[in-house]
Amino acid sequence: MPRFFVGNSLQSGDVFTLPDEVTRHVQVLRLQPGDTIVLFNGVGGEYSAEIISMERRDTQVRVGPFRDVETEPPYRLTLAQGIAGSDKMDWLIEKAVELGATNFVPLTTSRSVVRLVGERAVRRQVHWQRIVQASCEQCGRNRMPEVAATREIGTWLASLPKTPGEGELRVLLSPRANVSFSTLPNTPPQGEITVLVGPEGGFSSPEEAAVLDHGFIAVGLGPRILRTETAGIAVLAALAARWGGW
Repeated sequence: MPRFFVGNSLQSGDVFTLPDEVTRHVQVLRLQPGDTIVLFNGVGGEYSAEIISMERRDTQVRVGPFRDVETEPPYRLTLAQGIAGSDKMDWLIEKAVELGATNFVPLTTSRSVVRLVGERAVRRQVHWQRIVQASCEQCGRNRMPEVAATREIGTWLASLPKTPGEGELRVLLSPRANVSFSTLPNTPPQGEITVLVGPEGGFSSPEEAAVLDHGFIAVGLGPRILRTETAGIAVLAALAARWGGW
């Protein structure tokens, strides 16, 4: 059944006009009055809804019963990612949503190929948030992950307490790490989890030292060097298998 995100509050029995972008999607799918769709607003649960009328630019629906469907993993995980070039970041965010990431923090580092500032950074943040929305519609998530504004890694680290809170886990993926992935807990921590991945060229030594000074554990992923768009996704999948996120 087609699923669509709408940014307004929803209540059974309400009749309202779908947003323009949802109407366009409904038309592309050739849906008709009487067809049933699923609506969610990103805060949990979903509603069935019936299309009751369609015009060239407007589609009206009647909201049906609420379903308390929960598809989130039993942990909250932020993926902090050194911005990758080309369309790698789009692909990475899409797949990380499917694998249960809760939030995304795009980071600019000394070795970043792509640097986003000003209006360009704002446009890219909006673009990535739309990718999150589309991925949630496709994979069945009813809680919307958030893409934070792009920040320099030093600024981001300065915003974090230097000592992790109780139950919090901070992981830095590093090819120089002596600690293997297998040493991570077998059950999900009760606090926030942050996985930090560098850009194509990795973090510089001073950046890595600053990260470790903020309570991150440097973890390696074996003898092979994974690309930036592979490393985070591999870890999210492995943690989902270990911590019951599937």
